[in-house]
Amino acid sequence: MTTGALESLTAGTLVPFGGDRFTVVDDALAAAFAPGDALHVDPATGQLLHVPGEVRRVVTEQVDAAVAAFETVRAAPRSRLRTFFTAFADALADDAVWSGIEAANAADVERAHDAGRSTTRLAVTPRMREDMVAGLREWDAILGGGGAGADDAGIAASGDDDGGAPLGGDVQLVRHDGWEVEVVPAPLGVVAFVFEGRPNVFADAAGVLATGNTAVLRIGGDALGTAEAIRDGALRPALAAAGLPEGAVSLLPVRDRSAGWALFSDARLALAVARGSGPAVTQLSGVARSAGVPVSAHGTGGAWLVADATADVERFAGAVRHSLDRKVCNTLNVAAVVAERAAELVPVLLAAADEAAAARSGTARVHVVAGSERWLPAGELDRRIEVHRADGVHTEPRASLLPEAELGTEWEWEDTPELTLVVVDDVADAVALFNRHSPHFVASLISSDAAAHADFRDAVDAPFVGDGFTRWVDGQYALAQPELGLSNWEHGRLLARAGILTGADLTTRRVFAHHDSAHQHR
Repeated sequence: MTTGALESLTAGTLVPFGGDRFTVVDDALAAAFAPGDALHVDPATGQLLHVPGEVRRVVTEQVDAAVAAFETVRAAPRSRLRTFFTAFADALADDAVWSGIEAANAADVERAHDAGRSTTRLAVTPRMREDMVAGLREWDAILGGGGAGADDAGIAASGDDDGGAPLGGDVQLVRHDGWEVEVVPAPLGVVAFVFEGRPNVFADAAGVLATGNTAVLRIGGDALGTAEAIRDGALRPALAAAGLPEGAVSLLPVRDRSAGWALFSDARLALAVARGSGPAVTQLSGVARSAGVPVSAHGTGGAWLVADATADVERFAGAVRHSLDRKVCNTLNVAAVVAERAAELVPVLLAAADEAAAARSGTARVHVVAGSERWLPAGELDRRIEVHRADGVHTEPRASLLPEAELGTEWEWEDTPELTLVVVDDVADAVALFNRHSPHFVASLISSDAAAHADFRDAVDAPFVGDGFTRWVDGQYALAQPELGLSNWEHGRLLARAGILTGADLTTRRVFAHHDSAHQHR
């Protein structure tokens, strides 16, 4: 077998992937590829992903620093980690520091707006600031054994305050005659985060330190200026105040999206976390899996809401309205109504969606699965409305037909709520559609029948199942724990953890044995 460094590419070369497929190197890629560059293949599409050598070098250096910092962080006493979280929160709460972050964010927002890209999640707000500060203080409270949800957080210290880093999970002790075994949580290692243009998740990702891990972060290019301002004004001073190395939590200073491919393909990572949703996240997840790196992600988001024959009208309307307040991964994306109640509930659905839209830009945009349009009020397919998208205001149909095969489409709306309607025979029909077409993420049933809820939970293939609005799927909101990421079951169920990734999940387990007798044997 002959191996070597890949230093050039030839146009027309076949590149195998997926075991039985191939893709072809084109002229542009062959001309651009140089010694030191790297090439990855999207395992889903076969797209060739080119990482320039300079980007690769920067990413490698950052992971090097995180690997080196891990030895310090995993042995750090709780007092130093609490100092970090307190100092980080205090800095973000400082108006002088925040004004610099706001200025950087304003420039990011203007740049993204001029390029016709979404700014919904990019702009920092007073509420976002409050949430970031609260999340950091929650980590401090958890490490101190107090605060909301601390009793359920599963984070404990290995020893006294001057011992090892706090770890997630309980210590399990198994006693035998003459010897015993302890199963003890231990830090995982380097955790990589790639997240879209949401500066607030910068503070979320810093939570990896609470379980003795280190992190390398890559943010979407639109938010890089804001993230750098947070790093320089709050993160680095907090690390210094706690006596922790800068490599403990670092930010890739690269706008090029290939930095994400380089980061997620580094085999030294203990875990890769992709925040957000959409094709880019799916692609990143594939790169990580191809490199043998465990990944936490949901490539496609969007929640489903099902109303059965016993659905309460007020409860259904409220669930729709409050699940469309903003576009994030747990926003209502598909509403399924049983035919028996469709004549009554479809107008309720539209009115509730319009109420949510009125708080933002006017009227909701609806996609109707072909065959379900006969339950729409007269004239809905002929109406034209203003739809506020990232690149401006467009005149579009109020309602348009959608093939059933496209039920899994996630609507990435900006200011005009957008969702799909499908009328089904019964709940079993809705569950079958969910299991066939959805990203296997969030499902909610509006029903007054307890047995129907039990059957729904048993049949629907989703990690998050509710009986009301869908926006409850959030670590802080649901579990009173800072959330590090969400996962769906699109690529299968998760091993031994929930779909909400928390600090307690970022651990491994070590097994220690103590033998009373020198003569123990088998």
